[in-house]
Order: sequence, then C-alpha cells, then structure tokens
Amino acid sequence: MDDTMIARHLENLDLRLARVEQFLPTLATKEELQTAIAPLATKEELQAAIAPLATKAELRLAIAEAIAPLATKDDLGELRRHMEILHEHQRGDIQLLAEHLSVAMSKLADKRVGIIGTGATSVQCVPHLARACRELYVFQRTPSSVDARGNGPLDPQWFSTVATPGWQQRWLENFTANQAGGGADVDLVQDGWTDLARRIREKIQTLPKEARTLENMRAAFEAADFEKMDEIRGRADAIVDDYQTAQKLKAWYRQLCKRPCFHDTYLQSFNTPGTVLVDTDGQGVERITASGVVAAGKTYDLDCLIFASGFEVGTAYVSRAGFDLIGRDGRKLSDYWAQGMRSKHGIHVHGFPNAFFVQPTQGANLISNVPHNLTDSGKTIAVLVKHALAKGCAEIEVTSDAEDAWVALLLTSVGRMAGGPDCTPGYYNNEGREPGPAAKLNVGYPDGAKAYFKYIDDWRASGDYAGVEFR
Repeated sequence: MDDTMIARHLENLDLRLARVEQFLPTLATKEELQTAIAPLATKEELQAAIAPLATKAELRLAIAEAIAPLATKDDLGELRRHMEILHEHQRGDIQLLAEHLSVAMSKLADKRVGIIGTGATSVQCVPHLARACRELYVFQRTPSSVDARGNGPLDPQWFSTVATPGWQQRWLENFTANQAGGGADVDLVQDGWTDLARRIREKIQTLPKEARTLENMRAAFEAADFEKMDEIRGRADAIVDDYQTAQKLKAWYRQLCKRPCFHDTYLQSFNTPGTVLVDTDGQGVERITASGVVAAGKTYDLDCLIFASGFEVGTAYVSRAGFDLIGRDGRKLSDYWAQGMRSKHGIHVHGFPNAFFVQPTQGANLISNVPHNLTDSGKTIAVLVKHALAKGCAEIEVTSDAEDAWVALLLTSVGRMAGGPDCTPGYYNNEGREPGPAAKLNVGYPDGAKAYFKYIDDWRASGDYAGVEFR
C-alpha cells in the first residue's frame, strides 16, 4: 500500500469522525442516531471500510459494538471515544499493513517473475510487481484497452452533498441510465464506461429520426468507438518510452470486443527498468517448463510465475458452480439446461422450487456493473421469501407457462453490440468460436437493463408476483 493510498484511508476516517461528531450536541435517542448515521456510515459500510485494512477481527466489530446499545447523549459521547480509539488503532494497522506488504514484496527484489495475462487482474498487479521485481516478464496474448481511471481522492465537501439517504441506489441507477439506457440528465459516475456511452448516444442523436435504423445506429456506434479507441491508443504513445513496446500495447479492436480496463499506472510500468513485455502475437505462451515459460519461440527462466489468466465465463453452469442441482423427480439442472438456460427473470427455474439463481443472464444482463444485477436479484428474492413466510408457504416456484413466456420474450432481443465474431478472441465472443445454439439464450431483457430494472421493480411492487406460485 503506497503513501497516497494510506493517506486516502486516513482522510476517509477523519471525515467519518468529523461527521459523527457534528451530530453529538443535538442527538438524544437511538432513533435519531440511526437516522443521522444511516447515510454516512452504517454498520455494513463501516465494516466494509475497515475489513481490508484492519488485521484484528475485533477492530472490524468495534463500530457495530459501539452503535448497538446507544440511546442517550452520554452514549453518543461514548461512541465518539470508541471512534477515536478505533481511529488510533486504525492508523497503526494501516502502517502495519503497509510494512507487511513492503516486506512481502521486497522478497521479490532479486527474483525473475513472469505474469501470464494482460486483462483486468494483470493490469492491477503489474504496477506493483514492476516496482518490486528485479525482472518482470509480462506475457501478452492480446493487449487490453487501458484507459485512464482517474482514481483520485474525493472532495469531502462535495461528497457530503452527495451522500444523502439512498445515494448508493441513485448512483447504481444513474450509471445504468447513462451506460445502458440513455436519457439521464446528469452523469454522477463520470467514468470510462459512461464516457463511451455518452459518445455513442451523441453520434446516434445526430441521425434524423427516420434514419435511426439498426444498421445506421451500429455505424454510429462504430464511429464513436473508433474515436474513443484512438484516444486510448494515443495514451500508449504518450506514456510508454519505448516505441516498439508502445505499439504492442495498443488495442487494435473495438473497445467492447473485450472487457475495457482502466488504470492510472499500468502503462507507466513498462518504463520501469527490468519490466519486459513479451508479446506473443495472439498465440499465448507455448508451454510451461520446470524452469520457466516458452513464448514466441524463446525460453524465459523464472523464479516465480503468476497466472492472471482469467476465470470461467460462459461455460456450463454446473462447471462454474461445482455441483449439479437436483430438482423435482430427480431431474438434474444440467439436463434441463442442456439446450440452453431457461428461467424467469434469470432467477426462477421451473422444476427447481426454492432455488434462486443470482446472476445477470436472462435478467438485466448488465455486464458493465454486475453488482447492480446481484443486489437487485437479492431484493426480488427477499420480497418473495417474505411473502411466502407471511402466507405460511414452504415452496416458491415459477410456472412452466410463465417460464416459456419469459424465454420467448428474451428471444425477441436483437442482441448486444459487445463482442462479435469479428472481434479478437475473448469471453465476450466465446474466444472466437461458434458458441452453439444454447448461446442464443444467454441474453437479457430485450429493452435493455434500465427498462428491466423498472419492470422488475413494478413486478415486485404489484404484490401479485405473476408467474410464480407459492405452495
């Protein structure tokens, strides 16, 4: 953890302390405390903030323990003292963690290290490894699109105007509206995803309404994408000192052929002495030996090899889950989905009562912000379980007709613009291979993610839960 990151964590803790303290003179009840704290630092938020920093379990629980019994002004004063104690411990833990990481990484100072992959995992690892290793070899099959992340400290005064009750949900919805729905009046997030979406919308809006055919909109998409990617390729020229290395780090494909990456120091890593890009011209490493890696016809002897080669995406659910779910009458999920996924909302599967699937496919399918899919599925499941308990029911299951109708609706989708057979191989296009007939069901709501979230919110609010039976 570098000094900037440590300072940022301390600033965040200082801000939390100051904002709690400003309420101490006036609050008197537990309810008032909870109202004041809720948008600022809930138990979960505080634990989440502390979890990656603290080395002792009791520190992660300190806030929850302090808040739980509060009811009076005296108790609020006690909260302040708890926060101060936690703050001091936190400072010590941050320093200990920084020292620990420094020691751990210092053990690579005389080592030759290889890392396979240049996707999202590698982009985050390489800057730290480049500083720590004697020699670092980055084995690249395909260069990633690496735009600036702009990951600087937030202005506390500005953020205080944003962090009002419900701000997290508003930001989720605003990102979706900007990136996948259009029609947003403001971009609260302002990252690389929303920037590309804004450019695409602006290109499409220049078309006369009668000319907004699918073909013309795809052409506008291509134009906006080329403009953006040309800027990203220009970053490599501007940042990387070695001309040949800069050329090999340029993504030549559309930005959404592969998952875009964003990092502020990845490209700079290749200016570090000892850091070498091993470009394999799309072939990947040839083989791994007892002493290292063979790539592009050359052997690289290594002391340590790091696999940053990704994870399973788009494979059979049973393979990813690690087990085969057994439904009614002994039917296996792998058999039921042999010709492709079938569900309602991507959550409920006929013949598998009380099984809830939490993932994007056949729901919003918002792959640019997967947590939004997951949290929204959680809301749906919670509402249904609560309803079942209230009615004294033991089973929740989608009907066969409702599942068939949902699948039929999904098949009216025109598909997505990400990936495509003409893209470089990646998980967006099944590594460039024919995905098979089952893949046609790996889609989302035809009108897009924003429309899906509106639809499912109305479906939950109706209380009818159409298509789902409670027994």
